[in-house]
Amino acid sequence: MTPNSPHIDVFLKCQTKQLPSTLNEILIVDDTIENLRVLSSILIEQGYKVRKATGGKMALKVVETLPPDLIMLDIMMADMSGYEVCKQLKENPRTADIPVIFLSALDDIFDKVKGFEIGGVDYISKPFQIEEVLVRVKNHLSLRAAQREIYQLNAQLEQRVEERTQQLQKANRRLQELALYDALTRLANRNLLIEQLKQCLTFSKRDETYQFALLFLDCDRFKIINDSLGHLVGDLLLQKISQALQDVLGKNDLIARVGGDEFAILLPNLSKFEQATELAQRILNLLKKPFYCNNQEIFINVSIGIVLSHLDYKDPQNIIRDADMAMYKAKSLGRGQYQIFTPGMYEIAKKLLVLQTDLYRAVKQQEFVVYYQPIIDLKQNKITGFEALIRWIHPKKGMISPGEFIPIAEETGLICEIGSWVMKEACRQLAQWHQQGFTDLKIYINLAAQQLNKKSLITEIDEILRETQLNTSSVKLEITESSMMQDLQTTQVLLGELWKRGIKLSIDDFGTGYSSLSQLQNFPVNTLKIDRSFMKNVDKNGKNLGLIPVILSIAEVMTMDVVAEGIETTEQLEQLRKLGCHFGQGFLFAKPLNAEAATQLIHENPRW
Repeated sequence: MTPNSPHIDVFLKCQTKQLPSTLNEILIVDDTIENLRVLSSILIEQGYKVRKATGGKMALKVVETLPPDLIMLDIMMADMSGYEVCKQLKENPRTADIPVIFLSALDDIFDKVKGFEIGGVDYISKPFQIEEVLVRVKNHLSLRAAQREIYQLNAQLEQRVEERTQQLQKANRRLQELALYDALTRLANRNLLIEQLKQCLTFSKRDETYQFALLFLDCDRFKIINDSLGHLVGDLLLQKISQALQDVLGKNDLIARVGGDEFAILLPNLSKFEQATELAQRILNLLKKPFYCNNQEIFINVSIGIVLSHLDYKDPQNIIRDADMAMYKAKSLGRGQYQIFTPGMYEIAKKLLVLQTDLYRAVKQQEFVVYYQPIIDLKQNKITGFEALIRWIHPKKGMISPGEFIPIAEETGLICEIGSWVMKEACRQLAQWHQQGFTDLKIYINLAAQQLNKKSLITEIDEILRETQLNTSSVKLEITESSMMQDLQTTQVLLGELWKRGIKLSIDDFGTGYSSLSQLQNFPVNTLKIDRSFMKNVDKNGKNLGLIPVILSIAEVMTMDVVAEGIETTEQLEQLRKLGCHFGQGFLFAKPLNAEAATQLIHENPRW
């Protein structure tokens, strides 16, 4: 079948000749003379060299005599099918690499698959579009040219391999040396540490009395130094710490830098395990002294994990893993101390890993529900709103408390996705209550620190409010003092945008963080929430009020509302009312409720 000639003429008039840079010899194989004529004239017009064959047998002879750069091969021919021609070409090492484009009126998927299986690189259906033909020809010739260039380069490289062998061997020896030492501190690195641990394990197998220990050190809050003073000062501090640690080690001990601000100390051939804890304590005492970097006085401490050798250890990586685990235990207990690894730590870590895996599934399958804890207007004695609190209903373990999974969500970054879901669900529920006539109710929604750094947060909030058609004044977003202080400038801009929209802002757990009043007044905050920890000692005599009167005074001066959390007794409620506290929440009023129970509570309209 011949192409559409008028279409070809129009196309050719708007084309400019672009001669291929290297390969441009094409063999067209077709037993239809008109097809050969049209295709060859088009390709010649574009600057290609074209040879023609009117059958499969003729094509094989032409290719054998002078292989072309590309073959355009018709499938249905009288003397021999294009499939058979291609098969013979691919079986011949001299012609196997020549790209073959099949041309056929057959458009069945099985015909195309067969063509690719035999070795064809492309397939053009008849009647073909000339634009398509030219583009495919150009692309495959370019690929062919690139392949040939690669072959030539490989040949040149092979010639140079012999003369470069000695140079490469010398370079490899240098690389091996660099691979075992840290470039910044010149200490051993993880690779060398692992090699030395392997030796210790070998010695302990030969002699059961052989003992060794590994100390894993992590600089506490080192990121703050990098962020505030810059990486140059941070690097200088690491060098000074490295030198200080080397000064307290024995000549056979090995110190390695295994991470950014992480170090490991291998103590081989110990006479007693107490030597490890004694060294750990010396290091803690040593690092209490300040370091001076570029005229900056810097205080730093470390958390240390210790692993004592045991015959069960077979792999150095497991020793490092357990030392790292013990170090994190030291951090969790308050930093600036050491902890010795115990098998219990490993079991806890395994459970956390399982929980982390389950959490990913929970996010995907939406295993969460939102509970609502009422917030009471202590003057009008009625429900004024609810705090939205997430709960995880695990399919096997049942209810999992936020205290268990929220830290993992923060570490893995899932907290942003979870937080977004809570916001949507809570606003959707509030919209339902408003539709039922309870239009004065407000919703309090917690924002995690990572959400504050999310660039799309404002857009996300706008979209949720638009979908639920809630008035912005009905939503209060809660952030903690510590998250607010992480990036003051970014937080200030974000909260300003929320303020412009009329969204109310609340500082959660006020009095437990690190903010100052000068910083606080720079933020558009409406509400302070008194942390439940301040409520524990409040009694009916009003003698143990702690910071509660101070917080209420601060709020009054700054024209803010106050919500007291954790109200559990009538005595606590009475004292708060005497102090003029505006709002309260706690088990005295209600525990967090699912949506159905919260709705029922609204309808009952209880008084306290």
